[in-house]
Amino acid sequence: MTWEPQPDGLSQIITLLKQSQSTDNMIQRAVQMKLEELNQYPDFNNYLIYVLTKLTSEDEPTRSLSGLILKNNIRIHGTQLQPAIIEYIKQECLMALGDPSPLIRATAGILITTIANKGGLQTWPELLPTLCDMLDSQDYSVCEGAFGALQKICEDSADALDSSELNRPLNIMIPKFLQFFRHSSPKIRSNAIACINQFIINRTQALMVHIDTFIDNLFHLSSDDDREVRKNVCRGLVMLLDVRMDRLMPHMNNIIEYMLIRTQDSDETSLEACEFWLTLAEQTICKEVLTPHLPRLVPVLVRGMKYCDIDIIILKGDVEEDEMIPDREEDIKPRFHKSRTHTQKPSAAASGSGDGGVRSMEGNDDDEDIDDPYDEMDDDSNLSDWNLRKCSAAALDVLANVFKDDFLPILLPILKETLFHEEWVIKESGILALGAIAEGCMNGMVPHLPELIPYLIVCLSDKKALVRSITCWTLSRYAHWVVSQPHDQYLKPLMKELLKRILDANKRVQEAACSAFATLEEEACTELVPYLGFILDTLVFAFRKYQHKNLLILYDAIGTLADSVGHHLNKPEYISMLMPPLIEKWNNLKDEDKDLFPLLECLSSVATALHSGFLPYSEPVYRRCISLIQQTLNQDLASTTSPGQFEQPDKDFMIVALDLLSGLAEGLDCYIESLVSSSNIMQLLYQCMQDSMPEVRQSSFALLGDLTKACFQHVHPHIADFLPILGHNLNPEYISVCNNATWAIGEISIKLMEDTKPYIPMVLPPLIEIINNINTPKTLLENTAITIGRLGLVCPVEVAPSLQQFVRQWCSSLRNIRDNEEKDSAFRGMCQMITVNPVGVVPDFIFFCDAAASWMTPKNDLHEMLQKILHGFKMQVGEENWSRFVEQFPPQLSERLAVMYRI
Repeated sequence: MTWEPQPDGLSQIITLLKQSQSTDNMIQRAVQMKLEELNQYPDFNNYLIYVLTKLTSEDEPTRSLSGLILKNNIRIHGTQLQPAIIEYIKQECLMALGDPSPLIRATAGILITTIANKGGLQTWPELLPTLCDMLDSQDYSVCEGAFGALQKICEDSADALDSSELNRPLNIMIPKFLQFFRHSSPKIRSNAIACINQFIINRTQALMVHIDTFIDNLFHLSSDDDREVRKNVCRGLVMLLDVRMDRLMPHMNNIIEYMLIRTQDSDETSLEACEFWLTLAEQTICKEVLTPHLPRLVPVLVRGMKYCDIDIIILKGDVEEDEMIPDREEDIKPRFHKSRTHTQKPSAAASGSGDGGVRSMEGNDDDEDIDDPYDEMDDDSNLSDWNLRKCSAAALDVLANVFKDDFLPILLPILKETLFHEEWVIKESGILALGAIAEGCMNGMVPHLPELIPYLIVCLSDKKALVRSITCWTLSRYAHWVVSQPHDQYLKPLMKELLKRILDANKRVQEAACSAFATLEEEACTELVPYLGFILDTLVFAFRKYQHKNLLILYDAIGTLADSVGHHLNKPEYISMLMPPLIEKWNNLKDEDKDLFPLLECLSSVATALHSGFLPYSEPVYRRCISLIQQTLNQDLASTTSPGQFEQPDKDFMIVALDLLSGLAEGLDCYIESLVSSSNIMQLLYQCMQDSMPEVRQSSFALLGDLTKACFQHVHPHIADFLPILGHNLNPEYISVCNNATWAIGEISIKLMEDTKPYIPMVLPPLIEIINNINTPKTLLENTAITIGRLGLVCPVEVAPSLQQFVRQWCSSLRNIRDNEEKDSAFRGMCQMITVNPVGVVPDFIFFCDAAASWMTPKNDLHEMLQKILHGFKMQVGEENWSRFVEQFPPQLSERLAVMYRI
């Protein structure tokens, strides 16, 4: 296709492109509107590609901008563009890859990958062969331009390149890339490694057959003069650690030596190399291969934690007082709400592993996202999120977890030197290192803590704000130890100083202190009750003092306090301090303001803690939650029925409102009845329970369970609608949704009693499947066991025939939770089922014995039921068989059963 622009059209577009580089917001807006208007004309995109590829009389930034506008058009309107125009753009882009200007070549590469992503590589079959041929061009610009485009394609479409639909182009591409590892141009060497690096993690077969050549070539380039090349070599080696340790093992000493040098580079290679230590720590051979190198590695990591001059400038490290300066909105990271999940607390007997029970093997609950403490440290949007300092600290942390106290002989002398250093930057890095090793080396550090904790408490009032803020973080890492000591010694002085820091004149220190205090609250729980008035004084004062960003963290500290001290907060004097500022914020925030999220989360914790103390505030809070849910559902409906006219809603508003209603139901209990009866909450809940978004369903099931407990008379009429939806969501693919649905079914069954019978065939089979699935996380296992027990309690005749299918898993999962109402009802159900079907428990009776022994203090009648079953079994099998049976028990279990059940 040949196409020529009209001179008028061309000059109009050039003017627009020039104007769009203006910093004036008004001009920017006008340009935006004009661009939208021009999008109505089909050949507008031809003009854009023409400016990028042909109009060499224009300056490069203007030409590149033209390409970037075209890229957005293709991304948004690509499917509506005429095929002829797309063909013309494709052909021009490929030509422009050889442009003399690196900026134009890169822009053409971006356009090519956008088209390939939008339509799929299969709609442009000649693209990859053409790019691979261009690599062989004698013209350097063509080769480099093609490599740039290929690198972007490898990044975006790694899976597609290895697919049979495309005939596995990687079989040709990888050997081709390997030829360029020794090219004379560093840019091309770097591109070649970067392309292949994309295929390491997925163990792509096309790379695995050439793995030795690849590794040899990486070693060859390890001492390359070019920074980008070395950076990509480090990145490749780090990924190979995870994937082909077998191939790296023979060279491991040399690789470690190499990475030690690279971690000390003065450019960003050091960050790539530092990732190596993080990855190595996860490998089983870490201790064996790294031990000889530790004395050299540890000082390097501690040095890497020091702020460099540019960091201090960016972090305004010399500005001590900035509390009066308002936050810039762009500095406030979006916060994500974590929906409510119903979990069990482990029992005191089960948490220590010396109780001699029959242990079930369980992994971590995959559902829990563990916050990375190094994300919180130096939280500043100007500093790149992940840098050498954070990576070095994280590496020291994971290695401390591998080497435990063997780490300390090397580290303690370094800590002595840095912690008490004259220069604040070095002292600060020492305090960070001390925090980083807290988890791994806790045992070995305990003898030093009586000296170190008071020293750190003094550092909380250091004249440098950056020292004060890191000290908050480090102290929070030792909070567990502090709380376990006599309060007067460490907890009281620490609390006093931390509360002063919450009111620091520096915003970064306020933030660090607030976060550290929240950690202390979680560790201390009700130990904080004597100091509540003092704590609330400070937190309420901070409301008047804080700028926008830290207010959001303050909500979190107040919510955590409520979670930690619970009903102890329900005193008139505390309520009158805490509630007015919270309600004032609540009244000032508009319905569409995202600051509602942390405030609603905070109120949810406060409502749960205050119980009836929250009553005076409950009505407006309840009404607003209902209104937020209604608005979101209405907007969702509008955007689904006429997508062009209405934007999709942010469903987080609805999720947070559902969770706050759960907090209200849990806190107010039966007092919520009047609010429920005068609202359409059941209709709203019915809609939310069927929402396409898992988090909405998760929160609506939590609320359903809480309303069932608080005011079942309002839930009852809707059971026939609700239970099938719950049954349908017993799908462990969405763990938290499944967990809350399971819990809600259990709560409903307890209220419905024998009327649960018609629903048993619908819910029991999926629950049995979940309890028998080896991948089911612990929380879900426990809730499933409780719900099965409750179903057995209300409908023993219907559930008992299946006993054999779940009794072993049931006993194993419930031995680990502490005595509570849920465990009580579940065990009563198990006793009922055993009475109906005693044969069902016989093959797994040892597990039942173990579960019965996990109780600390069962209620009298439950104790009697358990005792009766144990003695009945002993009678049934006879003295001799019983003795043989008991010989299999761990000694602690025999003792516990003898003491508890006289058997």
